[in-house]
Amino acid sequence: MTLKLKRVLAGVGQTQAALARHLRLSDGLVAQMVNHDFWPKSIPTEALQERIHAFLRAHGADESTLKTVFEKLAEPRCSAALPAPHQPEANDPEDVHMLLRKQTLTREAKTHFRIPRDPFTDEMRGDADVFTSDDIRYVRAAMRQVAKHGGLLAVIAESGAGKSTLRHDLAEWINANDEPVTIIEPYVLGMEDTDNKGRMLRAADITGAVIRRVAPGTRLRASHQDRSEQMHDILRASAQVGRKHLLIIEEAHCLATPTLKHLKRFYEVQEGFKKLLAIILIGQTELEWKLSEHNPEVREVVQRCEFARLGPLGPALEPYLRHKFTRADADFDGIFAPGAVPAINELLRTSITRRVRGQSQAQSISLCYPLAVNNLVSGAMNQAVRIGAPKVTAELIAAAVRREE
Repeated sequence: MTLKLKRVLAGVGQTQAALARHLRLSDGLVAQMVNHDFWPKSIPTEALQERIHAFLRAHGADESTLKTVFEKLAEPRCSAALPAPHQPEANDPEDVHMLLRKQTLTREAKTHFRIPRDPFTDEMRGDADVFTSDDIRYVRAAMRQVAKHGGLLAVIAESGAGKSTLRHDLAEWINANDEPVTIIEPYVLGMEDTDNKGRMLRAADITGAVIRRVAPGTRLRASHQDRSEQMHDILRASAQVGRKHLLIIEEAHCLATPTLKHLKRFYEVQEGFKKLLAIILIGQTELEWKLSEHNPEVREVVQRCEFARLGPLGPALEPYLRHKFTRADADFDGIFAPGAVPAINELLRTSITRRVRGQSQAQSISLCYPLAVNNLVSGAMNQAVRIGAPKVTAELIAAAVRREE
């Protein structure tokens, strides 16, 4: 289903992320367009394709190339094709996220609703600011368990679900409790799963990151083999004085398959029966596709990996909002009219079509994740000020979505 657009982008030296910035769409939505020929229903396809043509033309693509850029690449032939994980056929869930761009409360809105500070911007100042639903408590506990006792954990969630918040929360917990855990975080800015799109994070990069973090100032050995032995020696010496080591890779859905495969070797670095390196992968749902048990290249990693998933807020939406406004010293009941919260849950739903066992099935899914909720509520509160409404109503919630459209 991959479009020729993918090759053309590489041919003109551009990435999908650069195209996403030009189109003002999310990286995930552009990836679905390029890799799966899924187009958002909220924007006319012809208009979107014209904007893509303009981008490619500006970077040197000729007209003959542009004519075929939206054609599908021929599927590679293989004797034993792997069953693909269930993926959406159309009506990508990113549509709603795309509409709910970043919103911050205006000064007028804070004055109107008597809020000392924005409850959604730079609000995380300590452990008490982290909202905990049953889902979040489970994932948080799983991350702490791996940090203390070892293991290999993949934390998977949609964009804006709170993955980064839990990563910061873990670091805060380690520091506050004086846990003897050294966190290693390889530099992932610009990381992609191929060098055509960005820079791949390789096993050698992870080895170097471990050495530099655990033994700062140590000169890295030249060969990969020698460097791997150097890392093992450093981890062993550190463990002997009571330290534990936790490798955290954020944006792990951008890891290349060879790197995912090599994680087994990092996980199995040990002294006797004691493993010396725990691993937490944090990524969007594409990570779960890459860690499919049907893929023999990563099967040994999957067999050792625990999965923890952050779902939408759902019934926890009202407690989440009450928590946010309480932390900002604001009166939730004085701001939201009855019906406003159910309207948020309803508007942050979308319908997608999935192919299950060869048949198309329509499914309704929730996109009620913290980031989308924050932007939607902020937009509705700003809208309330414009019309002089005393509270945020269901109608203002709907108006905030229409305004983004």
